[in-house]
Order: sequence, then structure tokens, then C-alpha cells
Amino acid sequence: MVIERFRNSDPAPIYARFAQRGRQLPDGVTFVDSWVTLDGSTCYQVVEATDRQALDPWIAAWHDLVGFEVLAVQSSKEAARRYGPGSGGIKP
Repeated sequence: MVIERFRNSDPAPIYARFAQRGRQLPDGVTFVDSWVTLDGSTCYQVVEATDRQALDPWIAAWHDLVGFEVLAVQSSKEAARRYGPGSGGIKP
């Protein structure tokens, strides 16, 4: 999951660049879906990537307009298998 915090809480420059250049995702990164807060300051994106470093070119393309936080997440189904009853405890 990628949390994008728009600089100056201003989504207008992000949408202008998106209209000009598109999402600019590099090979190995797939966009799944996104949600934007009602005040337009933050975007929560689900992307799939081969590894964390695959996101670096995308972050570099937007870093002047967006602050990024990248979190490795798993589905609830995967978490239940990993941590639920009979799983043997926490497994990294």
C-alpha cells in the first residue's frame, strides 16, 4: 500500500500531471485501486510490485508533488493463514 500525501495538501498539480503523463508506473508495478480523502490531501493506493525497489522510479517521478509512505501489506486471507489458529504463531 502506498500512502501519498500531496504537498501543500493540494491535489490540483497531481491531477494536472496525471492528465499530461499518466500514472508513470515502471515495469513490474501494477496499479490495483486508489482512494482519495474528501479534503483532497491524501491518496491511498494499492499497487502490486515485484519488490519494494520496483517503486523507486515511480516515487522519483512524483516526489516533487507527493510525499510517499510505502507499506508492505497482505490480504486478510493471507494474514489469517499466517497468524490464525493452527498457524504456529507469527511468521515473517
